[in-house]
Amino acid sequence: MNTKIETFSPDYIIPPGEILEETLEARGIKKKEFAERCGRTAKMISEIIAGKAAITPETALQFERVLGISAALWSNLETKYRLRLAEKEECERLEQHTGVLENFSSFIGQLEKRGFIQKSNSPAQKLANLIKFFGVGGVEALDNRLDAAVSFRKTQTFKSDPYALNTWLRCGEIKAADIDIASYDADKFKKALYAIRKLTTAKIEDAIPQAVKLCAEAGVALVVIPEIKGSCVNGAARWISKDKALIQLSGRYLVDDIFWFTFFHEAGHILLHGKKDVYIDEGEVTNDKQEQEADTFAQNILVPKDAWWEFMQMMNWSVDAIQHLANKLEIAPGIIVGRLQHHEKEVTSVRPNSKAHNALKSRYKWDEKEQTLLSKESN
Repeated sequence: MNTKIETFSPDYIIPPGEILEETLEARGIKKKEFAERCGRTAKMISEIIAGKAAITPETALQFERVLGISAALWSNLETKYRLRLAEKEECERLEQHTGVLENFSSFIGQLEKRGFIQKSNSPAQKLANLIKFFGVGGVEALDNRLDAAVSFRKTQTFKSDPYALNTWLRCGEIKAADIDIASYDADKFKKALYAIRKLTTAKIEDAIPQAVKLCAEAGVALVVIPEIKGSCVNGAARWISKDKALIQLSGRYLVDDIFWFTFFHEAGHILLHGKKDVYIDEGEVTNDKQEQEADTFAQNILVPKDAWWEFMQMMNWSVDAIQHLANKLEIAPGIIVGRLQHHEKEVTSVRPNSKAHNALKSRYKWDEKEQTLLSKESN
């Protein structure tokens, strides 16, 4: 007697009842006879064949004993079929809510191009991809998250579109998940910042990976995500868990003084301020106490107070003087030019805004293929 269990592994999804009906017909087994051998009613078997009743694990075991086709296969067929039906119903529901996409219409293409969501021409599928991107279960949960984004926007004086900003922040969360981050250690992070300070003189494509590593070892994820259209943001800082922080930079303006100042500004938030808030930097002057504290932190760590005071007393802000201070402090000269231009409005005798001064700044470009900043060669 042959006791070998048959296997059947279709590469397509069909109702399991159809497989059962075809199997019974091929073997010449009547439905009533099959029902009796399984210990089930003929009505139940008919309902399974019609797709009205599901194949339970217990029923799958009975099918295996009678037909020799594994219970696992019957259960898998049932699971895939029910999942397909659920997907179809979900698609129908999503088609009624595709108006949500209007909030993302100006930049959803960017998400697709950068690989954060799959490309699709179907509005319902676009919405499904967006729901998956935000890590929520459905339209209602997405609405709740977006409502929170709008409320967050209203409590601030931001210029950015709340949907674009929230999307940009989500991109950072996703990218940070790929970084192996240690538990946060404030002392390690402070030491890391002084090491990263020296990296300002390196090419940006070399500096970023080293900075990411140093931050990760101290419990801080560092990610660089270019702007989402409408986000209007330089950087952000927040805690993604009780012992892991995230600094997110956009590389906006593609110039070294703004990039590095933003990094140290966000680092100031991590070191100085609470874990519950999200700190957004659009590069605007603000009276907010915490933003001012983060500015001061960034200024002082890049150029210590004594060194800056001595430099200002010289009343000499020539290219040579700036380069000399930069060499002494082991930082990029563009950082000093940027501080003179944007933070020392009282400087009037030699305004550092000439081509000669701006030539001390390093310029960047965004590489879409590698998804990173690269140094831009001077003209």
